[in-house]
Amino acid sequence: MAKKLRVGVVFGGPNSEHEVSLNSARAVMGALDGEKYEIVPLGIAKDGRWLWDGDPLLALEQASDPKLLTHDPGPGVVTSATALMTTPGRLPGEAAPVGHLDVIVPVLHGLYGEDGALQGMLELAGVPYVGCGVLAASVGMDKGVMKATFAAAGLPQVPFVLIRRSDWERAPGVAIAQIEAALHYPVFTKPANAGSSVGVAKCRDRVELEAGLRLAALHDRRLIVEQGINPREIEVAVLGNDEPEASICGEVVPANEWYDYADKYLDKRTGYLIPAPVEATLCDRIRRMALDAFKAIDGAGLARVDFLLERETGAVFLNEINTFPGFTAGSMYPKLWEASGLHYSALLDRLIELAIDRARDGRLREEARDVEKGSRR
Repeated sequence: MAKKLRVGVVFGGPNSEHEVSLNSARAVMGALDGEKYEIVPLGIAKDGRWLWDGDPLLALEQASDPKLLTHDPGPGVVTSATALMTTPGRLPGEAAPVGHLDVIVPVLHGLYGEDGALQGMLELAGVPYVGCGVLAASVGMDKGVMKATFAAAGLPQVPFVLIRRSDWERAPGVAIAQIEAALHYPVFTKPANAGSSVGVAKCRDRVELEAGLRLAALHDRRLIVEQGINPREIEVAVLGNDEPEASICGEVVPANEWYDYADKYLDKRTGYLIPAPVEATLCDRIRRMALDAFKAIDGAGLARVDFLLERETGAVFLNEINTFPGFTAGSMYPKLWEASGLHYSALLDRLIELAIDRARDGRLREEARDVEKGSRR
């Protein structure tokens, strides 16, 4: 019998998408094939501490584990994520170390998990991991840099303005004038670094714009203001490394006025049309744009690419890329691949294969460089 791969599943995190991550992690761990994998749950509490003893997922869901509430974390808890880097592939603890991990699935959304921070730490630790590398993760998280990258690649986007929080707070009138000169109402205000529609507001006039900027400023030091349009929301799932593939197109049908946090996670009345009722040639064009966006940020493993299809004109705009989208069985990314013929468990198998392949490719290239350096001496 083949030896099982030890798969660390990381979830939680000190950000506003902590609970979303827990939902995704429960689905992922439930779908991983126990015949192939030994699953090692690794939780990150909201205060940044790592847990692995017992049932970290249940502890974070209930927030009742005493280790989370005391200054003395005790066995099975690491107060600093730098512990991950002490020995490649190991997470040391006071009582029971996690041991060697063959691959990590970072089921984390938002800051400190999807933004390159964890990815950089895993690179230093020498542990293969699912998903985008440091560069793609950080670009995919920062909407300002993301938009600049897409613009450089010639991908169409709605007009937008980037405002620094310090400039807004120092001279709000100047910032408002800049926005109103470039855009017309309605507009959407967003933190540059956030996900799941956290801190996002639709603004129909100057009063709402000021309130929207104040809300976005609570979440980040840079603020994005986008031109509002009347869109259909089309999404495409991308899978792969150097030769990525795009799923069929799906459409999100918000129950609220727009696809906000409540619509995504609380009301649960959002509709999904898979495949999207879009003509084949247009869907193919959107799928090609999704792959172009993935390549523009140097994506790897997976991403969900979101588009706005203007109802009046039929114009297509690239909205954003999500380098680790929601991953419950009912989330759009797995549903798109399910409809494309790749079932949830098989999708996870493929992502783990891609992670190991990417790490192996990196090691082989490093070894080749070492050989080349030796031949020059």
